[in-house]
Amino acid sequence: MKHLQDESVNKDDEKRTVLVGGCFDLLHYGHIRFLEEAKKLGDHLVVALESDENVRKKKGESRPIHTQEQRKTMLESLSCVDEVIALPVMNTHQQYFDLVERVHPQIIAITQGDPVETNKREQATKIDAELVVVSKVPTPSTSQLAKLLGLE
Repeated sequence: MKHLQDESVNKDDEKRTVLVGGCFDLLHYGHIRFLEEAKKLGDHLVVALESDENVRKKKGESRPIHTQEQRKTMLESLSCVDEVIALPVMNTHQQYFDLVERVHPQIIAITQGDPVETNKREQATKIDAELVVVSKVPTPSTSQLAKLLGLE
């Protein structure tokens, strides 16, 4: 989303939007630290939240553990998150790029080792945004936690 600014406002005062994306199924310490670090990069943190169907495709039939609406509610309760976009089922790189174009962030933040880093780097370049890689916190992933809890 582009922010309209008053003619008298200095361009330096324009808010910087940071976009992140993910499943955020079992919200854990690594997620919280990533979101907090992403928020520090700008003024307005937008989370693009994967659909239940896309989570199932990426993580397996036993996932998601929480519905998209539940995951959205949890993310919205975090003080560092300003906006959550519940994504529809998305099947192509172009659909994700169209979303990035609509949000038009100045920064796209990803975690170290993001499997679609190449696509996100390309998206950032196309909209003249900066791609920032946030270091992972050594903590169990959602998949590891789900196994430990006997949910998978």
